[in-house]
Amino acid sequence: MIAAPKPDLITVNVDGRDISVPKGTNVIEAARLVGVDVPYYCYHPKLSISGNCRMCLVEIGMPAVDPASKAPIMDPATGKQRINWIPRPQIGCATNASPGLHVRTQTPQIKDCREGVMEFLLVNHPLDCPICDQAGECKLQEQATGYGRGYSRYVEEKNVKPKRTRLGPRVTLDDERCILCSRCIRFSKEIAKDDVLGFVDRGSYSTLTCYPGRELANNYSLNTVDICPVGALTSTDFRFKMRVWFLKQTNSIDTESSVGANTVVWSREGVIHRITPRQNDAVNDAWMADSGRELYKAVRAADRLTACRIGSAEATLDSAVLAAGAILRESAGAIAVVGSGRSSVEEQFLTRRLAESLGAAAHLVSRTGAGDGLLVSADRNPNVRGALVSGLISALPSSRLEALAAAIDAGKVRAVVSVGEDLAAAGLSAAQLGKVAVVYLGTHANATSAAARVSFPTLTVFEKSGCFVNQQFRLQRFHKAVPGPAGAMDDLAALSRLAGAANCSAPAELHAVWRELAAAVPALREVAFAGVPDAGLVLDSTPYASLPFVEGETLHYKPAAKT
Repeated sequence: MIAAPKPDLITVNVDGRDISVPKGTNVIEAARLVGVDVPYYCYHPKLSISGNCRMCLVEIGMPAVDPASKAPIMDPATGKQRINWIPRPQIGCATNASPGLHVRTQTPQIKDCREGVMEFLLVNHPLDCPICDQAGECKLQEQATGYGRGYSRYVEEKNVKPKRTRLGPRVTLDDERCILCSRCIRFSKEIAKDDVLGFVDRGSYSTLTCYPGRELANNYSLNTVDICPVGALTSTDFRFKMRVWFLKQTNSIDTESSVGANTVVWSREGVIHRITPRQNDAVNDAWMADSGRELYKAVRAADRLTACRIGSAEATLDSAVLAAGAILRESAGAIAVVGSGRSSVEEQFLTRRLAESLGAAAHLVSRTGAGDGLLVSADRNPNVRGALVSGLISALPSSRLEALAAAIDAGKVRAVVSVGEDLAAAGLSAAQLGKVAVVYLGTHANATSAAARVSFPTLTVFEKSGCFVNQQFRLQRFHKAVPGPAGAMDDLAALSRLAGAANCSAPAELHAVWRELAAAVPALREVAFAGVPDAGLVLDSTPYASLPFVEGETLHYKPAAKT
């Protein structure tokens, strides 16, 4: 892997402290490096600079030099080079650091300017903080604490704007809260490539709206809610559902494709209320697709499996294991194992262990669709590369289980262990399913669970911990956010019990699995689950360079550079 070139460093002075920053760093980011918080609203590090809010005003100056000789001009009082300060404050977001730049962020003039900006922003702002969805996350509240005057000199009647305006199927606007920062406009145009939002009218009457005949309906619309610094843009699904300070945050991974966008799952008392993006500049920046935010709804779906079954009858775990073991013994030498590209690396490793102990061929089902060039890739499995790394498969999977279907028709396969895959959706007919004894491990009812001789209910990605390997061959962790329903069991435990029924020992605990993974898989040697950084760990992709992966270019992935 080629190391990224080191940026050119320059020296600037922030509040009397000399620091080295990459050339081109703006004043806001430079100040952050020394722990100085420059307040802002319109600025976002992943968007263009607009300079709308004026909250990030600072004083700047440069060392004084003689115009003729270029010699430094010294200050007799201090013995140091004099600084020529610009009389008027400048916005920090649009001021890039240059060699020798001096910045003051806490002067009386700056404090007075920020108080003035806050006063203007609050002129028409409604006093509905107690019912605002942004409470607890509102930058306006935060900065009002530091820079609000504590009173208002505005005595005229406020300009009341519409509330509960539908911008699209997932976003609701409370227009009177909008501070015209334009973050949503810039995101839609620059990132989502859907130039649908804009301002109309002027002054206090300016309002955010969609262009005539259009609505905010792209698959990234909820990112505008994430970056709104106030409570103007709200999620229609989450609106008035829960206060954010009551919610537990759990790091996770978006499983809708191989991009592996980093996410945060917000839950309370075992119930998930929303999913938001988690910043990872190497994977998804600060964004995620709306479709990935909807995945948690499967947790409480009506078709969740919550009990072991033998045929159509509920059974205890022990009796289900005995029944599965009998099937595997009776079908010895004629068994196939179907793993899943949605299983974790740890689960795929145990699936491989099970297949090897049974002398069974291992299959994987491919899922593909149109990529959007951003954060949804053509490979709709999150962990095909994990299956390669773990050794479950050695070649890319097919979308149809044609080889398995042919083996069933030829009588070469009499039993199939399916780990999280609906075999009917993958190409097996009802007649073929009827010819084999199916042992099914899965989360939801489907044609395979209905046809299974034995079934084990397992957990969704939100109810367990593990790792995926994304399209960059980046190993990334996800963590248990909520407990699973009563009766459902961890996939590792289910695979361990099934392996035991096949006279093969396999660990059932995550960290124990990792000890064996590290010993058996060269790419994971000396890696522990707890040692995987939050930003992920890039694995060596060289052994798989010749494989024709289906992904096209996405935000941080180019097919020609598969590291």
